This record gives sequence, structure tokens and C-alpha cells, in this order.
Amino acid sequence: MCIYLHIHDSSFIRSSPIQSSGKKLGIWAMAAGKMEPENAIFFSKRKRPITIKFEDLVYMIKTKEKVEQVGNGKKKFKISKRTILNKVSGIVRSGEILAVLGPSGSGKTTLVTALGARHLSGKLSGSITYNDNPFNSSIKHNIGFVTQHEVHYPHLTVSETLRYTALLRVPDSFSRKQKMAMADEMIESLGLVTCRDSLVGSSKVRGVSGGEKKRMSIGQELLVNPSLFFLDEPTSGLDSTSAQRIMSMLCDIAKKGRTVLTTIHQPSTRMFYMFDKVMLLADGNPIYFGKGSDAMTYFHSIGYTPSMTMNPSDFLLDLANGVPNDGLQSISDIASSNTLKNNLLSAYLTTNKPLLMTEMGEVIVDHATTNADDSEPLVESDIGWSTSWWEQFRALHLRGFKERTKKTFSPIRIIQIGFITLSALLLFVSSGNDIKDQTGLCFYLIAFWANSKMTMAVLTFPMEREMLEKERSSSMYRLSSYYLAKTAGDFYLEFIIPTASITTIYWFGGLYPSFLIYLETLSILLLSTLVSQGLGLAIGSLVLDTKQAMTMSAVILMALSLCGGFFVKNIPVFMRWIKYVSYIHHAYRLLLSAQFSMRSTDNIDPRTESLIKESEGGRSSSLLILFAMLFAFRFVAYLGLRRIGVSKKIKIK
Repeated sequence: MCIYLHIHDSSFIRSSPIQSSGKKLGIWAMAAGKMEPENAIFFSKRKRPITIKFEDLVYMIKTKEKVEQVGNGKKKFKISKRTILNKVSGIVRSGEILAVLGPSGSGKTTLVTALGARHLSGKLSGSITYNDNPFNSSIKHNIGFVTQHEVHYPHLTVSETLRYTALLRVPDSFSRKQKMAMADEMIESLGLVTCRDSLVGSSKVRGVSGGEKKRMSIGQELLVNPSLFFLDEPTSGLDSTSAQRIMSMLCDIAKKGRTVLTTIHQPSTRMFYMFDKVMLLADGNPIYFGKGSDAMTYFHSIGYTPSMTMNPSDFLLDLANGVPNDGLQSISDIASSNTLKNNLLSAYLTTNKPLLMTEMGEVIVDHATTNADDSEPLVESDIGWSTSWWEQFRALHLRGFKERTKKTFSPIRIIQIGFITLSALLLFVSSGNDIKDQTGLCFYLIAFWANSKMTMAVLTFPMEREMLEKERSSSMYRLSSYYLAKTAGDFYLEFIIPTASITTIYWFGGLYPSFLIYLETLSILLLSTLVSQGLGLAIGSLVLDTKQAMTMSAVILMALSLCGGFFVKNIPVFMRWIKYVSYIHHAYRLLLSAQFSMRSTDNIDPRTESLIKESEGGRSSSLLILFAMLFAFRFVAYLGLRRIGVSKKIKIK
């Protein structure tokens, strides 16, 4: 499906994604009638074609293996290296679609991840060039990448998801109205009209179907008009009709001058012959690269022919798994399976690869042609950010507000807070003017909201890690705009429920009946809530693992509470420093000072009296410490996030 037409045709035709190439939708043509000519030209004219070459790619990771230690019987770990890709080479021209086939674990996803310059944790070596140039920022802005497992905000609708993508990725030379029009037309072109107002959903939130979600993911990448389009298992989990529709879309995209690379597990016969080129991997080794229509002929020439009529992809996968011609294999045939794979690799190196290397040597990108007037130079407006910092901040803030509002005000959460508020009222409403009970209520308010906010905050970045990696790898926005947009939402969205609960407990729980003291108490509690939330965000951004982050936050919260001077009077000397870095300690001091500085504390137990008297001094220092923690924790969280989504540089031997 091609969606880029010339601007002189301002009309557009609505058609299904699998119609003939002569009746494709023109999103940019539709928008061209509403925009300035120079802006319309940017998207309507053909982007610069890109030919990608990769030669002798090797990717290795380190693994740990348990080894029995001789002597005492203890086990120790041995570090070893595992090769995921082994000397993989290929070339894909603009207008072609390459399908990477292979069994599970053969290295398909790793290959497209490397070619798309996405983050890899292991060591990658070899040569990858784009129009005979190494990877650079201009290439990065010309790449569309659809992952196998779609990552979306489940509480946004299909329309909202595509609209926010347009706001963040379509250049600022277009107005917001034009960006909205592009997103809406994309919905129609992808056949998503019936579900445009449905939630995207997730495993826990009911939403659109898998095929609709996959088409939406492709639409998000098409909005940036990419020259290179990578897809990882785009038909995974789809029925045959939906899979065929997706593949027809990809072929249409390739026909209009885009370079398309996709992994696919087991395509149908009809889909197999739609591929311009096919690469077959077995245990990370290439055993075929060439035209899809020539694959069966090649394997027949080296002595491998199916014993029955079958899907070519099934036959190729049997060979990649080391299964002989009859399609049957027993456990005892493992040795012969390895022999078959070695024979296929040997045939590839002696027969197939020389032809591939000849083709790669013959293809020389004509830079003069690709810089002609009818194509967009790759090195001009693509460099830098598509949108300004302020536009990114505004779009991210609105997107985060819509997503988080549905989480923050979910019925379960409201019922939970309502039950806890009611329980606190039942416990403290009859306490009257009992100072000991009121000091206990003050501590309860701080401890509950500190624990509640930290528990939620510590999960934020581990749960959004995949989304952040995806969007940062695509250069969708600056990290600073994302982080400040999220922080800005904390300063008002997270105040609503705590304010309602604290206000109710304050006026019915026997605390000091003064409106000014109430405002002071509320401010202290909300400040401590933000500090606790900031600490949770910092822990989550540094750990980025849900279970480990939860465990660490629980340990830290317990240490800050126990060593804050509330439960143990004589704290060991080597642990007393924890008291002064405990935001719970400083918030509690401020709260006691606000509540009891103007009240008599006669006839109370010595321990409570000591706490109240201690709170009377150092109000300014406690307040300054809380504000310092507020900014320090959030700054640490920002530094932790800088590691996410950074593309790994390709090493060339």
C-alpha cells in the first residue's frame, strides 16, 4: 500500500489496503489541499531511496554456565560466548522486500534489530552501509521499525494513538490541524474506521484485535514516511486473511521505492512468492540468500527436493531445522541433522555466497541520481528533531494525562482509597483531643501516602521501559521533554485523591480545627508524597526490573521508617545518619510542629512529649531538606532513564 501521491492531485480515494496499486489512498494528497505548497512538497515527493548492504555480520553474547567444582562440590559460573549471527551477508535495494526465514532462535530478530540500528547488548561486528555510507542520524530519521510484540498505551484509543504519533513525529512545518488530518486518513487507509474509538488494550485491558493492533503499529511508522521499513514477525498471531492483508500492504510500500525487511516465521505459499528476496537462517548461519522464486530451484540443484508437494516455506524450514527430505526425523537423527546443516552451509559458502558477493560488488549507489530534484536529499531536513521541544512536551503531557487519568481514577483504586479513609475515620474519630492518638494519626498519614505513592512510582519506568526504548530508538522525542511532561502531571494529577482523603480525615479525625493549620498540614503531606514518589521513580529508573525495584523500595522504606526515631529511641551510632536522610522523619517533624506548636502538651507520656518538643526546632532545615530531596530524586531518575533506547554503534572490522 502506497500512501504518498503527487501534490497536484489534491483529491483522495478511499480504498481498502489490498486494492490495486493504482487506487491507493493519498494521505498527503488529501492534506496538500490544506497546507502551504512548500510543506506539501516535503511529504508528497519521493524520499531518497536507500540500498542497504551488510557483510559478514557476527553477533555474540556472553552467557553463564554452571560448572561443578571439583573438590568441595560447590557450583560456580563459567562465562562463555554464544554466537547468534555468524557471517551473515546480504543486499536489499529500494523497491525490494526481503523476508528473513528461519526456525525460532535462528537469529531473525537479532538481524533486523542490528540492521535497524536498535539497541543490542552483545558485541556486533561486520559491515553495514546505507547507500554506501555508515549509519548516522539522518539514516535514523528515515527508518520505520515495527516490533513483534506491539507496545502501546492500553488506555488510549486507536485514534488517540495515531494522532499523538503524528503530533510527535510529523515535522512542525505542518500545522496541528494538518497532522490530525493525516492521522485520521491513515485510520481510513488501514481499515481501522470501525475501531477508531476503541481502546488499544493489553493482556489486562480489553481492546482491539491482534490484526487491528498490528495495522495500527504499521500506520504509526508510515506517518514518518520512512525510506527503510523493518518489521519483526508482522503476521505473528494473525489469521491467514489478516496476514495476507498485512503482506499486501508491505509489497505496496516496497513498490513505491521503499526498502522493506521483515522477519516471518511460516508464510503461506501465496505470501512466499510475494517476496523479492528470501534469506534462510539456521542456528545463526545463512544457508540461502536470493530471490524467493529461485529458492526451490537452488536447493534442488544441491540435491534437496521435497518428496511431496508442499509449501516452499515449510520445506525451507525443515532444511533449516536439519530435517531430511521426507520431513520425518527421530531423536536418534541428531547427528545426521547437524551433518545436513553443515552440508547446507558448505553449499551456501561455495555456491550461493559468491553470487551474492558479486551482486553486492556490482551495485554502486548513484548518489547523483538519488539527489535529483524528484527525491528528497537524505542529509537535509531529516537531521535533528522533527518537532520542537515545546510541541513534544505538550503532546506528551496530553498523552500522559489521558493515559494516567484512567489509571489514577480507576474504580478499584477509588474503592481502595475510600475504604482506607473510612477505616482511619472509624479508628480516630472518637479520639477527641487525645494527643497521643493525634500524633499516631499524623504518622499514619505520612506512612500510608509515602508507601502508596512509592509503590506505584517504582513500577512506572520498569513498566514503560519497552515503550520508552521503542520511542527513543525512533527519535520520537527528547528525553527531557518526556520526563518533564511526566513530572508536570505529578504536580497536579496525583494531588486530587490524596487531597480528598486527607481533607476528610483531617476534619473528622480530631486534628487541630484551624483552616490555616489544615492548609499547612495538607502542604506538608503533599510535599512528602512528591518526595516519596520521586524516590520511587529514581529506584525504578536505576533498576528497571519490577521485582527487584519492589524489593529495594520495600527495604529502603522500612529502613527510613525504623531509623527515623519513631519506634526506637536509642538508635545505634552507626545507623543514626539514616534519621537525617529520612524524608519521613523530616515530614513528621514538620507535621507535629504544625499541629502542636500552639497547643498545650500537658498530661501526656514522656515519649510523645519528647517527639513534640524535638519537632519545634529545625523547621526551616527540614523543609529545605525535603525540597532538596524532591529535586535530587527526580534528577537521579532522569539520569537513570538516559540509558534507555540508545542505539548501539555498529563496529566494522
